[in-house]
Amino acid sequence: MIISMTGFGRGEASANGVTAMVELKTLNSRYLDLGVRLPQRFQEKELQFKEWVSKEIARGKLNATVYLDDQETNKKSAVLDEQKLEQYTQILLQIKEKTGASGIDAAIQFKDLLHFNDLITHPEPEEDPEHDEMCWNLIKQANEQALAKLMEMKIQEGEQLRNDILNRIEAIATAVEHIRSITGDRVEEVRKKLLERMKALLEEKKIDKDRLEMEVTIMADKMDITEETVRLDAHLKFFIEAMNSKEHAGRRLNFLTQEINRELNTIGSKANDSAIAHEVVKAKEMLEQIREQVQNVE
Repeated sequence: MIISMTGFGRGEASANGVTAMVELKTLNSRYLDLGVRLPQRFQEKELQFKEWVSKEIARGKLNATVYLDDQETNKKSAVLDEQKLEQYTQILLQIKEKTGASGIDAAIQFKDLLHFNDLITHPEPEEDPEHDEMCWNLIKQANEQALAKLMEMKIQEGEQLRNDILNRIEAIATAVEHIRSITGDRVEEVRKKLLERMKALLEEKKIDKDRLEMEVTIMADKMDITEETVRLDAHLKFFIEAMNSKEHAGRRLNFLTQEINRELNTIGSKANDSAIAHEVVKAKEMLEQIREQVQNVE
């Protein structure tokens, strides 16, 4: 099954003056990497949230951001920390005295105090298990919506990847067929040519014909690429099967890409033929593009 590792989904759920929103964004990654940002009071539920997500996501880097707009919490009035206000004012006066600053520019202004972020605080809401449970259920609902939209996008992109990869796999299969047609009875022809050449050079000398035949056969076998083309056919078949299976195929496709590359390299080194070398180059160009695409498959 081809599913893209990149995607985005947003979900939202509301009830009783509370709105939860979840945003999920996925990127390429070799392994499953989950990053979650939850509201402070739900930090201890991070593991549970990751379990929800990991049921759908097998591989890739996922960033999840959870927003909670709770009217009950917002009703709590902001509080000025008068003790800190006094402390900061005294510090500023000391700085003014130490530096000997004077004039309007040296006067303590309202904006100077606003640089201290902890002067105004929001008191923590009183514990309310039932209210927290309702908020968590809303987060769950929003996450389910976000996951559904995320997977929809990943599947759509995966279908585009699948079509592109299939076209390139077919191009490699065509190159293999061309290679096979070029080789044909090539091994036997090579063997005969080698024998004729060596016999012509050594015809007036005493030679061991059996040994000569054996050496020529060994040389011809080294140039035989039948096994490589057969293995290539098998790898291409397994590649298509992996894309059509219901399981996540990213890791398997990556492995098969390496195996296909290995066989193409072997054919290129053994062939000693410009026409075959040309087909190998075309196939490797297609394979490199496939390799790049596979990096985005979950």
